[in-house]
Amino acid sequence: MSMSTLRVLVLEDQPVQRRYAVALLAHLGCTRILEASDGCEALQLLEGHGPVDIAFCDICMTGMDGMTFMRRASQRHALKSVVITSSIAPDLRQAISGMATLLGLRVLGQLCKPLYEHDVKRLVSKYLDHDPRNPYPLHVADENNEHQVLRALENGELEVFYQPKFDIRTLQVTSVEALARWNHPERGILTPASFIPVLEQHGLLDSLLYRQVDQCLTLRKAALANRLSLTFAVNVNASQFANPQMSTHIALLLKRFDAPGACLSFEMTETGTLDPGSLSLENMVRLRMMGCGLSIDDFGGGYSSLQRLCRLPFNEIKIDAEFVRDLSSEPRSRAAISSVLSLARELNIGVVIEGIETPEQRDILLHLGCETGQGYLLARPMPAHNLLPWLIDRNAATQRSPVMHGMGHSPLPHL
Repeated sequence: MSMSTLRVLVLEDQPVQRRYAVALLAHLGCTRILEASDGCEALQLLEGHGPVDIAFCDICMTGMDGMTFMRRASQRHALKSVVITSSIAPDLRQAISGMATLLGLRVLGQLCKPLYEHDVKRLVSKYLDHDPRNPYPLHVADENNEHQVLRALENGELEVFYQPKFDIRTLQVTSVEALARWNHPERGILTPASFIPVLEQHGLLDSLLYRQVDQCLTLRKAALANRLSLTFAVNVNASQFANPQMSTHIALLLKRFDAPGACLSFEMTETGTLDPGSLSLENMVRLRMMGCGLSIDDFGGGYSSLQRLCRLPFNEIKIDAEFVRDLSSEPRSRAAISSVLSLARELNIGVVIEGIETPEQRDILLHLGCETGQGYLLARPMPAHNLLPWLIDRNAATQRSPVMHGMGHSPLPHL
């Protein structure tokens, strides 16, 4: 896709501002531009001309406002992504961006008026860069019956994709996260939302977890043969810690592969319900005593975060990507990240920042004191057969670089 093939909608009730936005987009090379003065007119255009890729959406308008438009356009699947263009208070723009995300829209960013060409170009390019850089696009299956999901588990269609974490300063890989994906024979790569609910209903989340750990440790063995030492983070539903066999089964897997506990970390999603009983706590303690790490995933996006940090033996926080998305324009996000970093230092636990996509975000996070990150800036999730060649190529390139070589490398890189 290119600028000339993009379908863009400019929704703005002020004629001068609207004409100026259309002219900016045309100057950048966009040729398929629709314009509307309120939400009703915009919906009529979408009905007549079909869906658009990007909507530059004002919020406060006479007639149907921008929020109502986004809700109705998303219901009709007529809109893929939005740029919020409004001069309302930053915290309100941030809240509206969150609302749009919940509607299933991709929020490219927020812009105050008047618009500037370099900002518009940056956000349009962000949309254009999204798909070509991802050789494994995710799809959400419309319907998957229980039989299909259970058969996928048995047939090995539920695979592990790996996304590196990295040192924000040097961009060196520090570890990899294991992410469950369904490699559907007809529909392509499907998200966990397509199969996790069925597995949870049938009590098969533990089966998926152990298969993922098995695949991670198998990959670790292959990596060692290539002089790479990999550590893995595996996602765990909070309820799984109540399984009385959890830590025992993990210990058996580690023993079978002759692997240290330190090569595994378990990331618990904040949205899961954690059984407050002694069994969950015992599993956590046993995993930590084995050398495994425990992390709260999407910190700040769930509930009871501080209570969990105080009561449970986590040694890492992963800050939700939502805080990173609008770092350059949202002071509250920067303040929240700074506060979490300060808290983590006091508690002596590590912090990983999710969702780093741009050099600008990386620079801001470095200034805030962040050390470890994850996101498309370095790499998207990739299957096992691509991960090792990618790591080997990066390691070879690093060793060829006199600047990075001067930082020091052990004979066996620890990733």
